[in-house]
Amino acid sequence: MSEHLMLTIAAITLIGGACQWLAWRLRLPAIVFLLLTGIVIGPVTGWFDPDALLGPLLFPFVSLSVAVILFEGSLTLKFSEIRGIETVVRRFVTSGTLVTWSVTTIAARLIADLSWELATLFGAFMVVTGPTVIVPMLRTVRPTANIANILRWEGIIIDPIGALLAVLVFEFVVSAGAGDALGATVLAFISVIAVGTASGLAAGYALGEALRRDWLPTYLYNTITLAAVFCSFSVSNAFIEESGLLAVTVMGIYLGNRRGVPIDEILSFKESLSLLLITVLFILLAARLDLDHLQQMGWIVVGVFLAIQFIARPLEVLYCTWGSSLTWQERSLLAWIAPRGIVAAAVSALFAIKLEQRNFEQAELLVPLTFVVIIGTVVLQSLTSGWIARRLGVSEPAAAGFLILGANPLGRAMAKALEQQKVRVLLCDTLWDNVSRARMAGLKAYYGNPLSAHAENYLDLSGLGHLLAVTPDAHMNALACSRFKDMFGVKNVYSLRVGSSTGTSRRDTRREGRTAFSDEITYVDLSRRIYRGAEVRKTNLSETFSMAQFHAVHGERATPLFAVDPKGRIEVFAAETELEPAANWSIIALIDADSNSAKADGNGTSRAQAPATSATGDATT
Repeated sequence: MSEHLMLTIAAITLIGGACQWLAWRLRLPAIVFLLLTGIVIGPVTGWFDPDALLGPLLFPFVSLSVAVILFEGSLTLKFSEIRGIETVVRRFVTSGTLVTWSVTTIAARLIADLSWELATLFGAFMVVTGPTVIVPMLRTVRPTANIANILRWEGIIIDPIGALLAVLVFEFVVSAGAGDALGATVLAFISVIAVGTASGLAAGYALGEALRRDWLPTYLYNTITLAAVFCSFSVSNAFIEESGLLAVTVMGIYLGNRRGVPIDEILSFKESLSLLLITVLFILLAARLDLDHLQQMGWIVVGVFLAIQFIARPLEVLYCTWGSSLTWQERSLLAWIAPRGIVAAAVSALFAIKLEQRNFEQAELLVPLTFVVIIGTVVLQSLTSGWIARRLGVSEPAAAGFLILGANPLGRAMAKALEQQKVRVLLCDTLWDNVSRARMAGLKAYYGNPLSAHAENYLDLSGLGHLLAVTPDAHMNALACSRFKDMFGVKNVYSLRVGSSTGTSRRDTRREGRTAFSDEITYVDLSRRIYRGAEVRKTNLSETFSMAQFHAVHGERATPLFAVDPKGRIEVFAAETELEPAANWSIIALIDADSNSAKADGNGTSRAQAPATSATGDATT
C-alpha cells in the first residue's frame, strides 16, 4: 500500500512537471494542461482518486496550499502601487469588482438556479483573474502597452483582493446559514475579521522584526517564513474557525508594505514550493470533479460562462474605462480578456469542501461550475485574443526593444545609446546598486533574477524582442539566453563573453545565443575601457564616409556595437554574422576617449562639430 502511495505521488509530480514544460513550450497558461490532465486521470479514467489517496489529509493539504498561495499574492500587493496606478486600473481592482460580482451572482441564481447565498459566493470567486494566466497570454497576444499594463496590474492586484472578498462572503454565508439572528450573524462576521486581522498583523510584525533586526540567518528566511504562514493560519483558525485565510492575507500585505523587510528574500521561498503546490493542487482539484454533476447541469454551465464572458466583463470594462482616453478598440480587447486562474480554482474547492461538511445544499455544484468557467475563459481567450487584437489594430508590431541583462556601467551606457534611438530598453540586474544607478539615470530597470518565478509575472517584456546579456557571470548569461531564445527567437539573443578564460566552442555559443560583437571582445575588456573614459557614440555613414573609413579613422580604439539602418531598425554586431552597413546607416560604437581629441568624424569635422551622440555610464554628453 505504501509503495503504491509513493508511486502515485511521484507520478503526479512528474505529470505536473510535464504539463508545466508543455505550457512553456507552447507559451500557453499551464492551467489548461493541468486541469485537463486532472480530469483525464481522475473522473474520466478513474486512475487517480484524491480522496482515497489523502483521506483525512486532503482538507488540511488544500487549506495550507491555499494559505501559501494567498500569502505570496498578498505579499506583492503594495499600497504605493495602488495609489500611483492609473484611474482605470484602480477601478478594476476596487469598485469594478462589484460589477462582475453582481452580474455573476445574478447569472448563477437565474441560470444555474443556485441559492442566493451560494450564487453570491460564486460571484466572489469570479472577480479574480491572476498573473499566472494573464502573463503567458499577454506574451502571445502582444497587445499595446496600455492594454498590457492594465491587464497585468489588474491580475497582480486582484488576486489577494478577490480572495479576501471570497473569505468575507463565505463567513457571512456560513453565519447566515446557521440560522442565527441578524445580530449573531454580524457578530460572527466581525469576529472573523477581527481575529484574522489581529493574527495576521501579529505574525507579520513578529516575522518582520526578526528579518529587519537580522535575528535570522539568510538560509533560514524561507523555512521560518513558511512556518510563520502555517502558524498564523492554524492559530487563527483555532480561535475562530475560517479566519486563517484572512490572517495570512493580512500578514502578507503587512510585510509587503513594511519598510526594511527584505521582501525579495522572502519571495524567493515561493520559487519552488509555490509552483509545486500550484501544479499538484490543480491536478488534485480537477481529479475530484464529478462529471455526473456536470451532466446534471448540462448546458446551464455554458450559460453561466457566456454570461460572465459576454455580459459581466464588458459591463465592468465599460464602467472602469468610462471617461478615459482609451480607444474603443482597446476597450473591446479589455472586455474580451479576463481568464480565471489558481485563486478561483483553489478557493472554490476549499469552500465547497467546507460547505459540504456543513450540509449546504448545492455546495457540490460550486467546483464544476468554477472549473468550467476557468477552462472556458482560458481556452477561448488564449486561442482567439491574438487574432482579435490584430483585427482591432491593437497588437504591437514586431518587438524591437532590448532586454539588457546587466545594469552595470557597460549595460547602462548601451541602454542610454539605444534609448536615444527611440528604442525601448529594460535593464535587469540582481545587484541593487546597479539597478539604483540605472534608475537615477532615467533608465528603466528590474531588480531581481530574470529566471525567477517573480520575473515570470513582474518582468514587463512588452515591446522587447532582443536579449543582450552583459553580466560578469558567464553562467547567468548562458541560462538567460537559453530561457529567452524560445521567446525572442535564437537570432535575437546575444551574450557577451566574460573573459578570455571563459570562451566556449562555437557549438555551445549557438546553443546559448549569439556571441555579441565578436569572439575577441569580452566584458572585462569593454568594462575597463568604460572605466577609462570610453564613450558609446553614434556615427552616421554616407557616400563619402563608409564603414571602411570609420575603421580607418578610429582603428582598434572603436568597437562597433549596433548598426541602425535607414528605417531605424537596430542590428547587433555578432561573431556569427557579418553586417555590412552602407550609406545612410549609423554605427553605435564604444570609442576610447583618447581617440576623440584629434580624429575627424564621418562628416570630416571635429568631435566638437559632429552631430554624434555619446552615452557613457550614466551621463549623456
